[in-house]
Amino acid sequence: MLTLNAMDQVLYEAQRQGRISFYMTSFGEEALIGSAAALNPKDMVFGQYREAGVLLQRGFTLTQFMNQCYSNEMDLGKGRQMPIHYGTRDLHFQTISSPLATQIPQAAGAAYAMRREGNNLCAICYFGEGAASEGDFHAGLNMAATLGCPVIFYCRNNGYAISTPSIEQYRGDGIASRGIGYGIDTIRVDGNDIWAIYAATRAARAIAVEQNKPVLIEAMTYRVSHHSTSDDSSAYRSKKEVEDWSKRDNPIARMRAWLENKGWWAKGEDTEISKSAKAEVLAAFAAAEKLKKPAIRHLFEDVYDEIPPSLHREKAEIEALVKKYPDYYQVNDFARE
Repeated sequence: MLTLNAMDQVLYEAQRQGRISFYMTSFGEEALIGSAAALNPKDMVFGQYREAGVLLQRGFTLTQFMNQCYSNEMDLGKGRQMPIHYGTRDLHFQTISSPLATQIPQAAGAAYAMRREGNNLCAICYFGEGAASEGDFHAGLNMAATLGCPVIFYCRNNGYAISTPSIEQYRGDGIASRGIGYGIDTIRVDGNDIWAIYAATRAARAIAVEQNKPVLIEAMTYRVSHHSTSDDSSAYRSKKEVEDWSKRDNPIARMRAWLENKGWWAKGEDTEISKSAKAEVLAAFAAAEKLKKPAIRHLFEDVYDEIPPSLHREKAEIEALVKKYPDYYQVNDFARE
């Protein structure tokens, strides 16, 4: 949780300095990491925007985070995605997609495939309460319920869909009631309590895998940060509201207090850990910033098994232009073929 917090601070400030193009933090929602600890490492994850903690728990390195946010030559996505759109086959984490809620029916389909394979694995799909207003939410849940798909739908109800507060999004009892309407086992949990999240996800996984049924978790939390670096939340909520939530119900502060009460954590101990985590983040950040952009040839790869003649022609045309105007295209900023 402290490492995630440190990474968010560094990359948020980096975007404000113009060093990366975009970023989204997890401030106030760090307890979501508890859900990752309850999964099998081979369970397939379909994320939305604030699941960096899940990747951290699975072993995604700070270097890999930085490479992706810089879209450099070592980025697993070859520079084709916006920052924070992480993905890794090795850690069973599907690449994040910007369009809202598309991952929900995809998770249901993947879970159906897992059921047919009989591998005792499940899928977990993260999304916000705003995404639950999309048609894909209803299609995905109904598909999972009727086909008996081992999938956990994890809704982060953080109070805001960008600038729209939850009170303006629906008149029903949150998102949990919708799961019940589709005949899905459902639980609402304190989304700022890492142990409650862990317990709920562990129980949900057992139901999903052992009974081939979907489960919906609604985790009640609060988005302390702006929606993204493209958003200014002061336009639609007061500074006092954010400060009150940060003081009253901070997941990191709650975890610290619990550890201190158990005698497993000394007061002030997290200061040194936070300092060390920030130093590691800054080191990875500095290294990623020095790397070149991906080779231009990657523009033409990974769509077709064999590149068609039309793309060969386009590739040759671009290569000729780059060769003719190397200064304009800043060729030295890109990795060589």
